[in-house]
Amino acid sequence: MGTYYTPKSREREDRYLVSTDQYTHYHRNGYLIARGLVSKEDIAELYQLAEDTRLKTSPNEERNNASDPLNEEFKQQTRIHMLSRLDPAAERGLLNPRIVDVIEALIGPDVYAVQSMMFLNPPGRGGQGWHQDACYIRTHPDTLIGAWIALEEVDEANGCLWVVPGSNHEPIYPPDGIGGGNVHAVDAFSDLHAVQHVSHLDDEVNTLSRVVANYPPPISVPMQPGDVLFFHSHLFHRSYPNQTVDRFRRSYVLHYCNARSWVPWDHDHFDGDSGNYRQILARGRTHLPYAEPKFGTEVYLYDGDDSDGENVSMMGMDGMMMPVVQKK
Repeated sequence: MGTYYTPKSREREDRYLVSTDQYTHYHRNGYLIARGLVSKEDIAELYQLAEDTRLKTSPNEERNNASDPLNEEFKQQTRIHMLSRLDPAAERGLLNPRIVDVIEALIGPDVYAVQSMMFLNPPGRGGQGWHQDACYIRTHPDTLIGAWIALEEVDEANGCLWVVPGSNHEPIYPPDGIGGGNVHAVDAFSDLHAVQHVSHLDDEVNTLSRVVANYPPPISVPMQPGDVLFFHSHLFHRSYPNQTVDRFRRSYVLHYCNARSWVPWDHDHFDGDSGNYRQILARGRTHLPYAEPKFGTEVYLYDGDDSDGENVSMMGMDGMMMPVVQKK
């Protein structure tokens, strides 16, 4: 007999339970908005981290010239990758159990936490043209999912996300000039064409916009602090530069995949055979290598106890497959 595994969501006082309508909406439309999913306390911690990052101070240092923070604009870049490998608060945000509750239901039960990005987007800056996330982070099987956390009010003026509902059913269009990008077997399609300048803000330059034009008009996704947008890695999505003069657009953006996927990716470099050993196992179990939380954030893994369950295996004689309940 093989090893039995009955996946089960762990009980927790504040566990978030996904409805079947939410599950269907995500898989039909490619996105799901969970309003107020992250607590005010957890949002405050991530907002503080964003501010400390922007002002280039540590959480324990006095801030200088904070009376007019817009004059202290974070000049080098508008996003920081993989803070979760450097800061305990960022790791807690990546492994927030209520976020992983939703990921577990949508693509689980076994979940890798793969990437974190802190976006700051000061006035006049930020924005990213049409793209599909799986062209940047490949997983095999193809199970990548994003979680976009609003740390403050986000609307069309300061650069909210725009999505194309239903475009998650598109294949990944391989971009010219980006390492990797081939999610699908090479030459498996008769007409899957390459695209140029993916993520470029100008739709005349970014040729993925020609595929987007086949759909009804994209929709904007305004959000409040604590709202989380979950989106499929094939979904066409974008944002525009912050058009305000006195507001930032702080957000924390995360990526996960099913922990049974091979991940030939790591932010620091392409590992070649696999980057799985760098990805944190956030829920369930896996037969593949994985990392543990660097700063000790609690995760809810499979405890190996199926003693109270029943498992169905496929057994039979004379080549016939039939379900047999195994009582333990």
